[in-house]
Amino acid sequence: MLPDIPENDPVPTSGPAAPRIGVIGGGQLARMMLGPAIELGLPLTVLATDPAESAAQGAAHVRIGRHDDEEAVRALAAEVDVLTFDHEHVPPRILEGIERDGLAAVRPGPAALVHAQDKVLMRERLGALGHPCPRWWRAASAADVDAALAELGTAGRAVVKTPRGGYDGHGVRVVSAGSDVADWFEDHEELLVEELVPFTRELSAQVARRPGGEMLAFPVVRSTQKDGVCFEVLAPAPDLGPADQERIQQLALRIAEDLGVTGMLAVELFETAGGEVLVNELAMRPHNTGHWSMDGAVTGQFEQHLRAVADLPLGASAPRAPHAVMVNLLGGTREDLAAGAREAMERDPGLKVHLYGKSVRPGRKVGHVTLAGSDPADLLARAHRAERLIIDAVHEEQNA
Repeated sequence: MLPDIPENDPVPTSGPAAPRIGVIGGGQLARMMLGPAIELGLPLTVLATDPAESAAQGAAHVRIGRHDDEEAVRALAAEVDVLTFDHEHVPPRILEGIERDGLAAVRPGPAALVHAQDKVLMRERLGALGHPCPRWWRAASAADVDAALAELGTAGRAVVKTPRGGYDGHGVRVVSAGSDVADWFEDHEELLVEELVPFTRELSAQVARRPGGEMLAFPVVRSTQKDGVCFEVLAPAPDLGPADQERIQQLALRIAEDLGVTGMLAVELFETAGGEVLVNELAMRPHNTGHWSMDGAVTGQFEQHLRAVADLPLGASAPRAPHAVMVNLLGGTREDLAAGAREAMERDPGLKVHLYGKSVRPGRKVGHVTLAGSDPADLLARAHRAERLIIDAVHEEQNA
């Protein structure tokens, strides 16, 4: 029996209320913020374009609206304390208006986010700050692209990118003449032309930063692409000694501080044969190359992002095991992913499966798997075996 409490005893309080978080975008990144938000006691509302979107399927609070609809974004801002993002495509003018009117804190703010939204501005700013980047040129016409190619004078090829809107290989072409991207000038005033870097591998350095400046780095990882989409990640990057790990982490931390990022920042890098690293692209949110940390680090990137934007103490980013891997599930021939996941988990109890609740299309990101342990070759083999079981209908037919 509980003891009686005198009526004049003070009612205990729990301190200041947890900040309400609004996430613009209803994709898988927002979906993977839901669990950590619940664990941290952070009320979270998702702005999705459709109730069937990945995050909208599981979020307790959902608003339906587009990221480029000012009225929809401002309505979300009016009912939360902090706005953050599932993607970078929100028009800066909308976010600037929200900041100006004090509707909500925007993290990262538009002055930082623009460097992940516009690749030309990113190149200009990083160059001015002295951070290592590939050689690059602006191009307002096919003739400008030809001029850049002539200046390169290497193998006669370059990478051309649309400044805004590209992702997962979209908005990127390797060209040998300006005519290869003449069609893009119908929709874009200018394009970004970059040297085709002879890199040996791609690396990713992720850091987190709070509003007051506290920062923390995750281990630098190796990422592997498939048709322009991140397919495999190994953490930490093999054959990268402690000094090089520290050097690359410090580069990412300086970029976060220089640009005033709040939340997670992913710095995608090219590593050359001589060990030099060049900044490829930036993402100011959780990133595909950090999915390994959900199960492989003390604090996963989604929890860390929420801690940072909510101005909570950052969590340790140390790996839980010597190595961790992540392999993306890219849509294949099997539509019943849950059945495939069940089979994969039965075969490998150490496997962690994350499905995004998305319909299957060839090459579409529909989930990922992670493993942690001491043997990276074994981890990668097991992860790829699981990936094939989950997405390949041949396995389903063989076991029917």
